[in-house]
Amino acid sequence: MGAGGAAAVSLAACGGSSSGSGSGDSITYWSNWKEGESQQAVMKEAVAAFEEESGITVNVEWQGRQVTQKIVPALNTPQVPDIIDGAFAKLAPVLAATGQVLPLDDLFASEVEGEAITDIIPEKFRNESTMIDGSPWLLPTFLTSEAIWYDAGEHPEISEAPPADWEEFIALLDDLKSQGKTPLAADGDVGGYNVLWFQSLYLRLTGVGGLNELVSDKSGALWDGDAALEAARCVEQIVQGGYLIPGYDASKWPAQQQAWATNDAALLLNGSWIPTETAPYATKDFEYASFPMPSPDPSGETIMRAEPTGFVIPLQAKNPEAAAEFAKFLLRMDFQEKIASEAGQIPIREGIETIPELADISAAIDAADSTYLAADGITHSGYMETVMQPINDELFLGKISAEEFISSAKEAQISYWEAQL
Repeated sequence: MGAGGAAAVSLAACGGSSSGSGSGDSITYWSNWKEGESQQAVMKEAVAAFEEESGITVNVEWQGRQVTQKIVPALNTPQVPDIIDGAFAKLAPVLAATGQVLPLDDLFASEVEGEAITDIIPEKFRNESTMIDGSPWLLPTFLTSEAIWYDAGEHPEISEAPPADWEEFIALLDDLKSQGKTPLAADGDVGGYNVLWFQSLYLRLTGVGGLNELVSDKSGALWDGDAALEAARCVEQIVQGGYLIPGYDASKWPAQQQAWATNDAALLLNGSWIPTETAPYATKDFEYASFPMPSPDPSGETIMRAEPTGFVIPLQAKNPEAAAEFAKFLLRMDFQEKIASEAGQIPIREGIETIPELADISAAIDAADSTYLAADGITHSGYMETVMQPINDELFLGKISAEEFISSAKEAQISYWEAQL
C-alpha cells in the first residue's frame, strides 16, 4: 500500500517541515476511549500534564471505539482531527491502506527523555508489516494480545502443566469434561472472537504471514492446502466434541464470558483486555492466568499476537508538529508505567511490570520466536466482515463441516477478489 504524496511530508517538531496550516498552540485529539474507562483516565491525565508542560491546548473528543468509523467522512473536511488513537487492525484498513496518514520517520528519529524512540520501541514491533513503503505511520504506546484464559485458583493443575500442543489441549478438555465441568466458554454472536480459533491455529501451522498470504491469494488455491484443512478440523473438533458451553451458539455477548468469569466454564479464548473487562462481575479471588494457543505442530516456532495500539496523524492534520509532540509524550516512563498499572495494558516499553493478571501473556510475548498482528495484519477492505467471519461462524456454530468451510471460503474469496477489479 502506498502513502501517495504524504511521503514528502515531515514534522517540524521532529526536525522537518509541515504542510499543516493550523495554529501550533492547540490540537484536536479524537480518542478511541470512552469517559470512565481506565485507559481514558490515564489519557486524561496525560493530556493535562502535556498542556501544562508544553502550553499546547489539547481539545479532546472521547469518541470511543467508533472513532475509526467517524474519521472516514471527516478526512477531507475542516473537522479532520490532528491526531487519533486506536488499534492497528482498526486504523490500517481505513487510514493507512488508503494513504490518509502522515509517515512518522522524523518522529521515530527523535527522543523521549533523552532516549531514542527506536530504542524505546523494540525492533520486533517495528517491522515491515507496520509500515508504508518503509515508513512507520503509527506510534505504538501499548500492545494487546490473545490467549486461553482460566482461573489459576480453580485450576492449579493447568498452571503446573499448561498444554504444550493441540493433543495435550484436547486431553485437557476431555479431563475437564470427565469431571463434569464445562471446558470452554464462547460468545458465539461475536464473529471476531469466533474466528480467533481458525486464525491462531492456521498461523501456528504456517508461520507469521501465512494467513495474510492465504486471503491475498486471488485464485483461492491456498485454501486447498493441508494447513487450512487441518486448522478447520481442529475447530470442528472442539465444536463436535461437546466442549463448548451449552447455548454458546445462541448467546448474546457478554453472557458466556460472564459465565466463564463465575467459573461456569473453565477456559476462554480472548484478548488481553479480558481481566479488566470481566473484573466487575468475576468470582471473588478469581486468579487470572493464561496460556498461548497450543499448536497442532509443536515442532514449529512459537508465535504470539502482539497488536500495537497507538497514535496516527491524518494526512490533512492542521497541526502535525504539535500532534507528534503529544504522541511521544505517552512514551515517557511515568505514563508507560501508568498504562501498565492503572489501565491494565501491556506497555510498549520493555522492562515495565504489568499487572499480575497479564503476567503470563506478557511473558509469552517476550518468549515467542515471532509475533504477529491481529488477523495477521490483513487490511483488505471488507474481507474479514464479508468473507472470513461469516463463513467461519458457520463452522464454529456447528452448521457446516471443515470441508464445507474450506469450499465456501475458497469460493467466497474468489468472488471477493473478482469484485475488486
